[in-house]
Amino acid sequence: MPSMNGHGPKRVILYARVSTDEQARSGYSLAQQIEALREHAEREGYEVLEEVSDPGQSGASLERPGMDRVRDLVATGGVHAVLAQDADRITRDPAHRAFLDEELQRHETALVALDDWGDNSHEGELLKYMKGWVSKGERLKTAERTRRGKLQKVKEGKVLAGRSPSFGFVYTEDRENYEVHPENMAVVQRIFREIGAEGRSITSVRMAFNREQVATPRGGKFWSPKKMRDIITDDVYCAHTYEEVAEHVSAGVAVRLDAEKRYGIWWFNRRRYESRQVAVSVGGKREYRRKARVYERPRSEWIAVPVPDSGIPREWVDAARENTKDNKKPSKNADRVWELSGGFLRCAECGCVLGTHTTPETRTKTPRKYFYYRCHTRGRHGTVKACAAKKHHPAHKVEVAVWELVSGLLKDPERLKEGLDEMVEQERAGMRGNPDEEARVWFEKLAGVERERRGYLRLAAKGHMSEDELDEELLELEELRRTAERELEMVRGRKEALEELEENRDALLDLYAAMIPEALDELASEERRDIYRMLRLEVEVAADGAMEARGVLSAEVPLPLGSAAGRVRETGDSLCDEEIAPRFMTS
Repeated sequence: MPSMNGHGPKRVILYARVSTDEQARSGYSLAQQIEALREHAEREGYEVLEEVSDPGQSGASLERPGMDRVRDLVATGGVHAVLAQDADRITRDPAHRAFLDEELQRHETALVALDDWGDNSHEGELLKYMKGWVSKGERLKTAERTRRGKLQKVKEGKVLAGRSPSFGFVYTEDRENYEVHPENMAVVQRIFREIGAEGRSITSVRMAFNREQVATPRGGKFWSPKKMRDIITDDVYCAHTYEEVAEHVSAGVAVRLDAEKRYGIWWFNRRRYESRQVAVSVGGKREYRRKARVYERPRSEWIAVPVPDSGIPREWVDAARENTKDNKKPSKNADRVWELSGGFLRCAECGCVLGTHTTPETRTKTPRKYFYYRCHTRGRHGTVKACAAKKHHPAHKVEVAVWELVSGLLKDPERLKEGLDEMVEQERAGMRGNPDEEARVWFEKLAGVERERRGYLRLAAKGHMSEDELDEELLELEELRRTAERELEMVRGRKEALEELEENRDALLDLYAAMIPEALDELASEERRDIYRMLRLEVEVAADGAMEARGVLSAEVPLPLGSAAGRVRETGDSLCDEEIAPRFMTS
């Protein structure tokens, strides 16, 4: 371990992690890890600087609150070592371990797991990483065996049982195929009859189901458009002839089918799902969010499994798909530019984004439309008011009030520059580490992967490695390459976000701050939206119409009041405006 060159006890950080919410709630695993680390620190005479835990965090990613806390503490200096009970508590990826080792060594800090192989010698370091690769290799082999087992089962014409079968079916006793559930299948038949045969819209059928409290596929309270579209497009409900099914299955599966019957098709390997936790900077603070991606695999990779016929006429299915194939979410613009739509306005009651609303001409005495912002959860699913904020906020008054605030900021270049610089610094402070340095490390990992790959290929060509050994080594290198590329993408994203913020700052100062007041007031709605985006403007709107603005707004300088914004009082079926002055506050 590196020396502190001092006479006092060596300062260490204790780190513990559990990977599931159940373990996190019980606390047993965390407590056991921390206790073991305390005992080790006491035996070695270490001073414990801080105990850091990551409850319910996966070891597959470095983006964790506790690990970020450890790295921040190490960056301040004076930390001799970071201790963890097991190497897989630090990370399950050897590439991540190598990256953390290198980062901490730059601050003269050692990263130590009590079960590490070897010592601090060069050979010991190799043993430590070898253990990580052995563990990961075993996991990869297990995953590969599991994947091959699933493929074999599906190719034999068996359904892979998941949490629940497709709506309208139940699993057979051996859980290898479907059986029709008469009660739920009647609901599915009604969907296809009303949308396909009767030509009704998804929305009208969905609202009717919600009013009647018809059972949903996952046991929720309400039907959504997505649930209905998923059912309409799912081939398990579409009757296929024997010849159609035989084109997609093996001869061994086809021979077991009845040529006189019809079948649905359950598809395997249709999509690939990826989910990971990422850290983002919000207002200078680090927040953690799940980032999910869904990939549609090539049609040639799909594998078909025949399932029993749903009993729904094929013409109903074809008609329902034809009637909904061009469905698009209706535009809320109503032939006007909504300056503050898309996330600039948020409900102070529930935190949701305010949506737009246009009063139909038929509901007013005069043939004109009225435009409002309102909380979009007030009438969710058309059955209940999920949010207590019932007011409509007249669009033109809210937009005028917000623009007066922002244009006043643009007309004071010094104040604007102060706020922009502060926001850039907050964003930089909220980032994890130095993006350029992290990118350099991961580029070196990628280069090392390519060198090792070429080396293994040369060994195999000379007969020094068997094909199985080569496959195992290349599989591990491929995982390392994917890890490095994922981390590089994350680093690039953080760097690009900061660069975009700096570019927006320079553009605002160079262009808009130099405009004369008259020119600013003549900007089009689209140009105002661009300014709001650059300023990262966010306005919370209370039920009474009071507003609090956040973004590039210097907290040291009081902001002026905007012009009167409106709130709307509902009286029966009529809507009338009541003037109220907004309250603007800085973040």
